Amino acid sequence: MSFPTRNDVLAAAERIRGLVVETPLKPLDLPRGRIWLKCESLQTGGAFKLRGATNRLLKLSEEERRRGVVAFSSGNHAQGVAIAAERLGIPAVIVMPADAPALKVEGTRSHGAEIVFYDRATEDRVAIARALAEERGATLVPSFDDPDIVAGQGTAGLELLRQCPGSVQQVLVPTGGGGLAAGIALACSEASIFCVEPEGWDDMGRSLESGEIVPVNADAPPTLCDALQTPKVSPITFSILHARGATGISVNEDETKAAVRLAYENLGLVVEAGGAVALAALLAGKAPIGPGTVAVLSGGNIDPELHSQIVAG
Repeated sequence: MSFPTRNDVLAAAERIRGLVVETPLKPLDLPRGRIWLKCESLQTGGAFKLRGATNRLLKLSEEERRRGVVAFSSGNHAQGVAIAAERLGIPAVIVMPADAPALKVEGTRSHGAEIVFYDRATEDRVAIARALAEERGATLVPSFDDPDIVAGQGTAGLELLRQCPGSVQQVLVPTGGGGLAAGIALACSEASIFCVEPEGWDDMGRSLESGEIVPVNADAPPTLCDALQTPKVSPITFSILHARGATGISVNEDETKAAVRLAYENLGLVVEAGGAVALAALLAGKAPIGPGTVAVLSGGNIDPELHSQIVAG
């Protein structure tokens, strides 16, 4: 198994230059101190996922590009792959849960991707995607279990290092499969890394604590954080984060809603629930705030009606 390094993140940054937006790092003053928000919610496609997808697809051979790609995602990786594939003229098939937010489904379809739906409760998205890839001779593009995906996501970390006025001491990252957190851990090699997850879906946190990969419990509760509903993390992401001494934090639905609300009311930022959990952890006092504290807002693809309801309280 191949594991990415910081040099791979640096190479990815050169490879995808000009194909992704350098998202802003915005200050936010809280009662416990100033923090910085890395606004990946403002990335093309509304989430950080375009970084890894672009890096992975650019490394395909001409023959692989002709045969196309298959991905599986609840929405943000789906859109990242669809946008990157459209730009490069690559056919794309995306396996998405039938209950994926309509905004994410429409966003994926608008970039020319074919969508295959599955039942999140009874079907295995990985098995479906693998079968489609084999049937079509296409390349499977996982959302986090891939060294080139992780390296691409890490480019957000390189950016925030350049943008932060002082040294970056700690970074809080929304975590599903851990691709973004692992990439940032490689990029920000001197900073403490906190992986933030919804309560009941905190398998990365429990894996880091136990020293081995443990899946999400079968009775995991419903959550607004659809982007973070990953049933099991990968050896690549877990190994990187475990080696870096990353810490897991979980937040509840009310804490997450409060973060979505504050991001909009204070900064005018539309952030989806899964993209707001790192900010939620700081607002709830679940992580320290000191100089060089950064929280990543990883995505902004939220149904407008749901966002209005959350903001209205």
